[in-house]
Amino acid sequence: MASRKGKILIVDDNAGIRQALQILLPLHFEQVQTLPSPVTLVSTLERFRPDVVLLDMNFNTDINTGNEGLYWTGEIRHMMPEVEVVLFTAYADIALAVEGMKRGAFDFIVKPWDNEKLLSTLTAARDKARKAMGRDAGKDSEKPGAMYWGTSEAMAAIRKTVEKIAPTDATVLITGENGTGKDVLSREIHARSLRSDRPMVAVDAGAITETLFESELFGHVKGAFTDAHTDHVGKFEQADGGTLFLDEIGNIPLHLQAKLLRVIQNRSVVRVGGSQAVPVNIRLICATNMDLEALVREGRFREDLYYRINTVHIALPPLRERREDIVPLSERFISQFAEKYHRPLTGLDDSAKAVLESGRWGGNIRELQNCIEKAVILSEGTVLSSKDIQLEQAKAVAPSAGTLKAISDAEEERLIREAVLHSNGNISAAAKMLGVSRPTLYAKMKKYGL
Repeated sequence: MASRKGKILIVDDNAGIRQALQILLPLHFEQVQTLPSPVTLVSTLERFRPDVVLLDMNFNTDINTGNEGLYWTGEIRHMMPEVEVVLFTAYADIALAVEGMKRGAFDFIVKPWDNEKLLSTLTAARDKARKAMGRDAGKDSEKPGAMYWGTSEAMAAIRKTVEKIAPTDATVLITGENGTGKDVLSREIHARSLRSDRPMVAVDAGAITETLFESELFGHVKGAFTDAHTDHVGKFEQADGGTLFLDEIGNIPLHLQAKLLRVIQNRSVVRVGGSQAVPVNIRLICATNMDLEALVREGRFREDLYYRINTVHIALPPLRERREDIVPLSERFISQFAEKYHRPLTGLDDSAKAVLESGRWGGNIRELQNCIEKAVILSEGTVLSSKDIQLEQAKAVAPSAGTLKAISDAEEERLIREAVLHSNGNISAAAKMLGVSRPTLYAKMKKYGL
């Protein structure tokens, strides 16, 4: 009876399933409650406050074209992040369940279920939820991602450069294709700097709308514009004493580059609607997947801003130029995701290694990471083999989607058209495929009249 602890909420529209679980689960949970649909899910969560929600992926209402499980997973995780969600799915919807796990679900159970698998999954989810109660949420999220340097000559040279410049306040420009790890490298530089005990503030400069650019970066005072009900501290001030990381800096419109340059030169900001200059003490790191020198020649990027941010330039190589690191990176991801998704995986067999090393990896490390994550989720053994990798999907995306690096306008327009077509008009999916933010993709589509 010691294992009878915790509360579970079952949401499934099949009365037979609910009845069966009401017989089985009270042997392992103190309280079991069921719902035939998610209509009253929010109020039930607030009242019952379960440790685990066993959530069906589809309901008779069909309000979200069969994807209701994904929607409610997000709602539960947002409303009560300490509650673990286990998805209940038919075999045909395994792909949806995998997406659900990426959105925060603990695991999934396929119908018809095996009692032993069901109970072990639900009790593991319960134990994790109960352990998390009262724990400092966000503690893990503050832990920086570890930089993997690998064994290639290019990465060895970059490591030496980082070791030299990290303790200084030199401004750093990191370039490289999407997915090469520019954000990870920026965190590594901050962690090795003398500012490591101060905040690092990251900004996706390409995702900020022009109307909010100054407010987001420099702040505003109360009454500066219609919705300015209180003073707002901008990203520069938030990073005071620490590091400011400006990602996708190549996407900042030309007229806003002048305002950014002024702040970088003066090391002070004037909030929108204000008149007082506020000093800021920051270390600046910028990143882009674009060829800024080419943009300067084309008149699309200010030359003076380029030289201001380019004190030290680090160019990260694409994964295809460091193939000796593919297998070690994959094994790191296996270890990471095996722990996250509770899989007994220990590594790769020779067939899997050969397939991975032959991949094109147009999305670089990020694409490799996503490929391994999916393989781990769907795995059944203790070692991943070539049949688990599903490399054909990674290859299928690479030539048509690729990444929007420094290429001609005609080539960029072609890639965007193919990505939008490939994603059936889903802008979010197309943006993810291209490795850019949605606002950036919208701006580029407007540019080409798409």
